[in-house]
Amino acid sequence: MDHSRVPVLEALQEFRRRGDVVYGPPGHKQGLGADPRVLDIVGEGVFASDVLSLNGLDDRRESQGVLTRAEELMADAVGAEQAFFSTCGSSLSVKTAMLAVAGPGEKLLVSRNAHKSVIAGVIVNGVHPVWVHPKFDTERHLAHPPEPDDVRRALREHPDAKGMLLITPTDWGSCADIRGVAAVCHDHGIPLIVDEAWGAHLPFHPDLPAWGMNADADLVVTSVHKMGGAVEQSSVFHLQGDRVSPGVLKQREDLLGTTSSSSLVYATLDGWRRHMVQHGHDLLDAALHRTARIRKAVTGMPGLRLMGQEVVGQGLATELDPLKITIDVRELGISGMQATEWLRAHCHVDIGSCDTCRISAQITHADNDRTEHLLVDSLHRLVEHADTIGTRPPVRLPEPRALQLEQAMLPRDAFFASAEHVPAMHAVGRVAAETISPYPPGVPVVAPGEVITREVVDYLTSGVAAGMLIPDAADPSAETLRVTAR
Repeated sequence: MDHSRVPVLEALQEFRRRGDVVYGPPGHKQGLGADPRVLDIVGEGVFASDVLSLNGLDDRRESQGVLTRAEELMADAVGAEQAFFSTCGSSLSVKTAMLAVAGPGEKLLVSRNAHKSVIAGVIVNGVHPVWVHPKFDTERHLAHPPEPDDVRRALREHPDAKGMLLITPTDWGSCADIRGVAAVCHDHGIPLIVDEAWGAHLPFHPDLPAWGMNADADLVVTSVHKMGGAVEQSSVFHLQGDRVSPGVLKQREDLLGTTSSSSLVYATLDGWRRHMVQHGHDLLDAALHRTARIRKAVTGMPGLRLMGQEVVGQGLATELDPLKITIDVRELGISGMQATEWLRAHCHVDIGSCDTCRISAQITHADNDRTEHLLVDSLHRLVEHADTIGTRPPVRLPEPRALQLEQAMLPRDAFFASAEHVPAMHAVGRVAAETISPYPPGVPVVAPGEVITREVVDYLTSGVAAGMLIPDAADPSAETLRVTAR
């Protein structure tokens, strides 16, 4: 296929050339009605490129096939049979993917280290989740993806499951054995969905971890805005084989997706695909060399412990995405939250993810010498000034098995059940009626329907006291928890 073509961008360019005057949405009419004070900040081009797909980029009959051609080019670029663009982010795409495989009341295997959006999908879709617990790294207090044997055991206990949802890479860069998990799923005649939100870059360089479509996954969801070059909410479904019906997937996407798709998302997805096909290998090669230099520098800094290939050597993960710079900061006597706050306040550096133990910075094709040196210099400064950062109460980290909570009710039933708020310590032994996710990275500690334990309450209350954010909880202070009524 001719990857020099960019159907959405070409249609947008043609729209501007024609000078069409639109008597429909958006109401700002390509920026004519935008507040000049807004234009001063976001620029005129944002509004000028905000165009409807129907009777804008395409005609009423969609006879130009603008979006279809762009999606066909995307599929060809990454080795998928079909690709579908989504403008609601992978938070909604993964819900759609789940619903395309399992309906209300049907069982779906789900990695328990899933993002809160997956738990939301379980609630909205009404599926019966069978949690496949991740491989816990006790030393690092970190969850790596589950292994094929974990999936095999779950399927022996639940042979009526309709599919499996696997999350890889994790927020911290550790990657699953996708091919092994796919083989287990296919032996049981079910599809594998991969939530590869952090992996949009993986198809474009051989030294990166396995890409789901190359590792026999049936349906892969990516967030191109995370590690790629498209604007926020840019997501793509990638599909191959016949275990997931493309017609059903499109119907489910139409059910959950917006009817006001953003041309900004479509255009940047289209342009990113062209960029990667034409220059991706060289750009990512430069990013990998840049990352190697950063990793070498961090390794020599006292008090910082870099997560590297040792997690693969120890059998904790199958691969590691080197572009994720995950650093344990506990030896500095501070938490990851404190490190993140200090770097922002003193170095104007914003870190992507953090928790009680670590921080994680991502390097992409967009980084350059300036950003490389800024990150290294800022980490040096953090090490030098760590002893000036005020102490906070310690976080009572639970043992890994204490995070494997009993599922007493289906998440949907618990979420919509009559509920009450009780003091945190009175919630021990009660069934959660809410999702509680320290953020970032947003992996729930408690999902609706799970029985709350003393260890979890201690973790949440001590975590909040130490600076942990749990914005999805009804009470972000964790002084009270929402539980099903007796």
